[in-house]
Parts: sequence; structure tokens; C-alpha cells
Amino acid sequence: MDGQEYFYHPLENIEDVDLFYDAVERNHLTKAISPERPYTYWTIELYDQQNGIRGGGGLGVLAADTRRVAEKMGVPFALITPFYPSETKQSLQDGEIIENHIPVDYKKFGYKFIDKVNIKCSGAICSLDVIEKRLGSTRIISVTEPNFGELYSGLSGSDHRLYQEVSLGFGGYAALKLLGLKPAIMQLNEVATFFAALARLDELTRNGMDFYEAVVYTRKHTLYTNHTLVQAAEAEFKYSQFEKFVFPNLKSPAVKKWLSDKFTDGSIKLSTVTIEIAELRSGVSKLHTRVANYRDIAGNKVKFKAITNGIDMDKWVFPEIMDEYKRIGVLDNLNLPSADFTEKLELLDSDTIRQLKLSGREVLNKTLKNRPDQNGQILSFRDSDFIVDFKRRFVDYKRPEMPFKDPVRLRNILESRNAHYIIAGRVHPGDHIMYNKLKSLLETCKHDDYLREHVHYIADYDENLAYGLSCGSNVSINVPVVGCEACGTSWMKDVANLNLLVSTHDGGVADGPMSAYFCVNGGNEDEELDMLYQQLEDAISTWDNDFDLEYMTRKQLTAFLPVISGTRMMNDYLQYLFPK
Repeated sequence: MDGQEYFYHPLENIEDVDLFYDAVERNHLTKAISPERPYTYWTIELYDQQNGIRGGGGLGVLAADTRRVAEKMGVPFALITPFYPSETKQSLQDGEIIENHIPVDYKKFGYKFIDKVNIKCSGAICSLDVIEKRLGSTRIISVTEPNFGELYSGLSGSDHRLYQEVSLGFGGYAALKLLGLKPAIMQLNEVATFFAALARLDELTRNGMDFYEAVVYTRKHTLYTNHTLVQAAEAEFKYSQFEKFVFPNLKSPAVKKWLSDKFTDGSIKLSTVTIEIAELRSGVSKLHTRVANYRDIAGNKVKFKAITNGIDMDKWVFPEIMDEYKRIGVLDNLNLPSADFTEKLELLDSDTIRQLKLSGREVLNKTLKNRPDQNGQILSFRDSDFIVDFKRRFVDYKRPEMPFKDPVRLRNILESRNAHYIIAGRVHPGDHIMYNKLKSLLETCKHDDYLREHVHYIADYDENLAYGLSCGSNVSINVPVVGCEACGTSWMKDVANLNLLVSTHDGGVADGPMSAYFCVNGGNEDEELDMLYQQLEDAISTWDNDFDLEYMTRKQLTAFLPVISGTRMMNDYLQYLFPK
């Protein structure tokens, strides 16, 4: 039986799909990228304040960076995401986090209204506005409506969260059809975007394709990018919720039956079906790909392709630093390291490093101009001030409180250099554990004369503050529990902006050797804490020695410039998805 005959062979059950795929040449179904068949990138979160959408953390920042890099490379690229008509801003008043909900109007950010699409939810028709913004070879396509709510509103397994995800999937896919676009590939960023691939499967089947052929076609054209490590931590949805929000949007009885069979004891984890509907799967760092613990419906461990995250260097690196990289030949015109970049890094001397960081200090001071710390003080740092920062989403595994476990030792280290310590990070609404840890940390500082004046918490962490701190700090701290960070990108911005990195060997940092930065490790928590203080002390003192500063800066850049390049990341995806 030749391949063409087998292609149309009737398939009796889902297990036959593997045989079917084995008989099809690797790229038999894959279409080339074109403006009509763009690379489609699905995300529940976008962090792109310039384009009116403020995300919650790294997933959204990565989405914005990926689109910008695609635009610079001229890749036909459509990013599909909800436009949330409200966002939360945080402030600190008398030690309490205050949340203010701010309306956002997409018309003020240059989006064009296209039309409306309808989905079915809870027995009613829900009408969604389709809006679009074109940016070079790329476009942002969003669905929205006045009651859509904020990003991550409600609990992760709630009806409203499912409504948002179904709106993105079925509404976003309908928006593509409205615009006359057919996906060359569907990249699903995390399982909240599963319903986009489900909508495509349903369309193929109701248009006459044999169900199992439609499954294989969908699988071959779908990439599931996982950004977390543990499947067990994922929320579940009930069958009754799918009856209200999902099944009414499916027209194919075969697709409904396929999806219904994925439930166990009346509930479902979206990762289970996302793994089933996506043949292509990627993780976001080498370590993440090795340790991510995901299982398919048969209980087999899922393998992921390692494609480490990258950043848009033009967005996140201080322009004078980028100019220096180009001047000495470290980066090429696509922001990729040159063939001899390690040799060219020898031209980066300590005087230049210090001068560039002083110029970046001006950016930080400008950023802090209207952002008081926990004491109500507006900060303005002098050239002689030394700054250590911790700027990350406030979640338990990132351990923002770790340096304060021995406040006396921390004070002595900072005081030796008259250093300031800046903390920036948003506490997720409802995360009482981290809210209490922040209060305890600030209370600790209150009772120490030095820490009270030199430790600064800046509320409402956003991309502008992240950029200012990367430009103006000297040392950055990144201490997630090893095995918990999928990749992280804040540390990438620190390295590229010539900060010295004190970090555990986790996430994307583990793509490089431990010797490339001030590595925090240990056999237990006490040893790890002791190592943190030692490495922080060493990183601070490195700035006082020209040879040491040049040596460690060059070492960090040698190890990580190839890792952090957003162009490298996009190239890796294109080579994986379209190897020809």
C-alpha cells in the first residue's frame, strides 16, 4: 500500500492516528508562511503598554517581544489575544496594597474595529468586537467586549476564566476567518489557548474532512509551547462547565465525542487535550525541557523541544549599550552575536562599562520621578550610589524575601558599599501568602536604621520600571527555587544591560555554565542562603576592581548573548516548524 492510498485509508480509532502520521512525509501538510497564511501566535496575555494591553508577567512580555522580533525580521505574523477593557494598578498606602481598576479604550491605541463575531455561552449569544492593529509584517488581532473583565479575573477554574479562554479560542479563530487568514501554524502559548486549535478541528470536520484526518492535520499544524513545569498544579474544569461554554460552540458530533472522552471523573485538565491536539511541543529553556513533568492521556511522559526564550534587545537594552555592542562588532544588524563576538568583547573595558551604567542611571531616575517608595520618598540616585535590585513577579518560588532572612548580614553587606536595595514586583490579587511576606519584609526594614533608608519597595511594577532598573542598577538578584522557573527573562535584560547577575542555576540561566555569573547553590536552605550573601558581597566588590569587572562582564556576555537574542529564538522556531 503506497503512501497516497494510506492517506485516505479509513481509520477506525484514535490510536490509528500514529500509523497515519508515520505514512505521511514530514512536511506533506505544512504550508509555507505568507501574508495570507501567517504564523499565528495565541496568548491569553500580552504585555505591551505601547499597544494598550498590560499583561501580568513574563508570558505577556515574551508575547510582545516575539511579535516585535517577527516584525523586524519581516515574518508574516498574527498575534491573537484578548483586549481587556480594564486593568489594575497597585499602590502602597500605610503598608497596604491598594488596587485601582482603570478602564482602557482600544480606540486610543490605534486599533481598527473590523466587525463582530458571536460565540455561545450559557444558552445565550455572546457578541465580541474584533479589532486589529497592523505593525509592519505583523498584526495584533483581538476580541473584546465591555464585560470581558481584566486579565486573570476570577479563579483559574472559574466560569469567567473559561469564558475568556473560549472567547479567545472560538472568537479569535472566527476573527481570523473574518480577515481571510488561514494559519500556517498555530502556536498555543499555554493551555488557556487550547480552544483555538479545537475551533480549527471543528471547522475542518464540519467542512467534510474525515475526523481522524482532521485530527492529524490539526496536530501537524499546532505547536504547544509550555511555560510551566508541573501539570498537577493546573486548574481543572468540570464537564458541566463545558456544557455551558464549550460544547455549544462545536458543530461536529465527532469532535464533541472526542472531547467528551477526555474527561476523567467529570473533570478535565486542558493540558491533557492540548498535548493530544498538538504534535509539536516546545519548552522555553534547556532545563525546563528536561524536567517538565507532563503526561499524555496514556500516561506517557511528554517530550518537549528546547527553544529558550529570548528578548527584543532593541526594546530592553539601553540604546547607548546597543550602540557600543554594534561599534565593537559584538552584535550584527539582526542583533545576533557576530561570529567572533567573544574576541570583540575584549574591547569592552571597565571605563566604558561604568560610563554606560552612569548614563543608564539617568533613565532610572526619570522612571522613578513619580513613583514613591514605601516611605513616600521620591528617589533620585547620584552617580556615586550603588544599586542592587530584585525585580520580578511576586510569587512564592521566586523568593523575594530570601535576602532578608538575616537582615543584619544583609545590612552589613549593603553598608560596606553604601548600597541601596530596590524591590519591585506585583503581588497577584488574592495571593495572601505573598502579600503577607511583603508586609513582613517591609516591617523588618522598619526596625533597622540603615535598611529603613536604603531598602525601597516600588509599587505597581510594570515594563517601564523593569527597563529603568535594568538600565540603572549595578547588581540584580534572581533566586527562584531550582526546578521551579521555566525560563524567566528579567535576568536576560540585566545581563544585556551590563548588570552583574546573582542567581540560582534555574530556568534559562541554566543554559549557561555556573561559572558565568555569581551562582547561588547549596545542599540545603542554610547553605544556599550563606552562598547568596557571599555571592552578593563578591558581586558588589567586583565593581571596585577594573580587572574583575571586565572579566565577569565579559564572561556573562560570552555565555548569555547567544541565549537571550530574540532573533535566535524566532529562528529556532522557524527552523523547527518549517525545516525546509
